[in-house]
Amino acid sequence: MVAVRSNSEIKKMQKAGSINYQTHKLLSKYIKPGITTKELDNIAYEFIKSKGGIPSFLGYDGFPASICTSINDEVVHGIPSLRKLKKGDIISIDIGVIYQGYHSDSAWTYPVGEIDEKKKLLLEETKNALFAGLSKIKNGAYLGDVSAAIEKHAKKYNLGVIRELVGHGVGKNLHEDPDIPNYGKEHTGIKLRTGMTLAIEPMLTLGKRNIWMLDDDWTIVTQDESPSAHFEHTVLVTDDGYIILTGEI
Repeated sequence: MVAVRSNSEIKKMQKAGSINYQTHKLLSKYIKPGITTKELDNIAYEFIKSKGGIPSFLGYDGFPASICTSINDEVVHGIPSLRKLKKGDIISIDIGVIYQGYHSDSAWTYPVGEIDEKKKLLLEETKNALFAGLSKIKNGAYLGDVSAAIEKHAKKYNLGVIRELVGHGVGKNLHEDPDIPNYGKEHTGIKLRTGMTLAIEPMLTLGKRNIWMLDDDWTIVTQDESPSAHFEHTVLVTDDGYIILTGEI
C-alpha cells in the first residue's frame, strides 16, 4: 500500500527536506582534497541536529554514521572514515533527515577538485537521468514511465544501470512502498496519485552494472571498479507534476 500524505505530513517532510538540502550545500563547501569523510560526517551531524533534525541513517540497521560517503567505484553505503579525499575523486554523499517523525532522503555526487572528462559526463548525465525520471511524474502517470525514462537516458550515454538498488517511497519510514527501479517499461506498474512521496535515485556507472558488497557488509562497489554516480531527490506527486522536497524553499 502506497501512502498518500496529508498537508500536515507534507509540511514536516518539506522541513526535513529543507534541512537535507541545507546540509548538502554546507558539505559542498568542504569537499576538497585532504578532508576525511569522517570530518564530513561530523559536520553533517552537528548541522542536522542544530536545525532540529535527526540523521535518518545513524543506527539504521546498525549503520555507524550520519551520512553515506561513497568514493569513485563505491556506489552506495560507504562508511565515513579517516580516508582522505584526493584530487580527481568523485564522492557521492547520501543524506537522510528526520523532522518530527518524517524522513527526507537525498544524494548528490561531487567532484573533488578537477576531474577527468569521463567522470564529468558520468556526473552530468546521472543528474540528467534523475530529472528525466522526474519529468514523468504526475497524478495518474505510471511508475514504469519514471523507471523507463531513467533507463533510456542512461543508455543514450552508454552508462551502466544498476538493477539491484532502487528508489523507494519515503515518509514515516525511510524506506516504504513502492520500489522504484531505474529500468523498466512504460505504462506498467502502479499509477501515481497526488500526495505520494517518492525518493527517485538513479545509480549509474561508467562500466558494467554488476556490483558486490565489501566485507564491511555495507559498502556496495562496482565489480569492474568503474566509477559510479548517485543522484536522488525526495519529491511530492502533484496533480500536474511534482515538487522537490529536498530542494531550496
